[in-house]
Amino acid sequence: MNNNRKDQADVFQRAWEIINQDSSISAAEKEGILRLIKILIEIAESNPPLQIQTNKDKSFTQEIISRHSLLTLIKQQADELDALRNLSLNLTSSLDLQTVLETVVTEAMRLVKHARAAHIFLYAHGELRFGASLNHEGEKNKPISIPRKDGLSYFIANNKEILIIEQMSSHPFYKNQTNILDGSIIGIPLKFNNAIVGIMNLSKFTIGRFTRAELRLLELLADQAAVAISNASLHQRVAEQANTDSLTGLPNRRALEDRLQEELRYATRMKSQFAVVMMDLDGFKAINDLHGHIVGDEVLHAAFSYLAQNMRATDFLARYGGDELTLIMRNSGLEAAKIVTTKIIELIKGFQFLFPANQTAELGITAGIAIYPMHAENAGDLLRAADASLYQGKKHNRGSFVIAKSGTGPLKPVHLQKKQQK
Repeated sequence: MNNNRKDQADVFQRAWEIINQDSSISAAEKEGILRLIKILIEIAESNPPLQIQTNKDKSFTQEIISRHSLLTLIKQQADELDALRNLSLNLTSSLDLQTVLETVVTEAMRLVKHARAAHIFLYAHGELRFGASLNHEGEKNKPISIPRKDGLSYFIANNKEILIIEQMSSHPFYKNQTNILDGSIIGIPLKFNNAIVGIMNLSKFTIGRFTRAELRLLELLADQAAVAISNASLHQRVAEQANTDSLTGLPNRRALEDRLQEELRYATRMKSQFAVVMMDLDGFKAINDLHGHIVGDEVLHAAFSYLAQNMRATDFLARYGGDELTLIMRNSGLEAAKIVTTKIIELIKGFQFLFPANQTAELGITAGIAIYPMHAENAGDLLRAADASLYQGKKHNRGSFVIAKSGTGPLKPVHLQKKQQK
């Protein structure tokens, strides 16, 4: 009888050890279970005989462990619901596409143990382009490689199915590839309305499969990400349309104003200069008068596109209105602005347009240059200084440029001007 009680106490003691070592159970749950087991141990070791057979002992222990497993499952599901809630909150908090992409890779790295790196590639018109990335060292938006047509990312895009590679270094996708590390990787399609909007790849340091919980969470993340990316992309397209001139395809005046404010903030922070060049297309009125506005619009589109294609990547060219253009050059002083403006004036001389009946027309450019902070210290005064110098150029020096006068200053209110005139 004493042996039975000892065996029984040992069974409960083993159950105690199993529960006590499980870090996945909350402190409150663990306290309740351990208190129950402690009572059972004390009962088993007490003097009154306890008529429980060994098979019943095992059955009772199994029930304790089963309840522990149930608690673990409930906790896991609660964690997944909590993760889903966080994903929804994080991914719907912004309509900026880049912010959404960076949020997705951050959440992916958080959801998977031993994660090495997460990458997102956006997919459109059969092509993948880099979106965002994050690695275990915290480095953001650093592409590892360009997607290959015969690689994992395009395979996922074409097949629209998840693929897990348990050992990258031995998989055919990475054959003849240098610097392939050991570990596993998963490729997940980001689908919205059954259309692929992107691909997410996540690699791990460990070899082997991903856990069921990880797969569930990654699939939830992929679903949420696809919706967020689609919404952000739509918002971006609408914003671009609102900031794009419908005739020429260049940024419009609204976009110009936004860019000017951005350049002011940048120049103030970096203590640097930037140039604003206002330009007017010489000879355009004659084209409108001779060929009509339809041909005139075609000339504007062709001429402005021609100039835009020959701008530096750092330059911002916008249609100011009519046949006027505005150029913003970051980190550019007066000398740099003069050089670039001279090149533009020469460039337009090489522009050719096929008019009806093989007629020809000569186009030129007159420009006005203003430099921040030399000529003005805010956007409105800077534009006005460049425009005033353009006006002087149109009046006295067509086909060239005029530099703004220093200290042009703000416009005075009309009633003050009238009062002074009196």
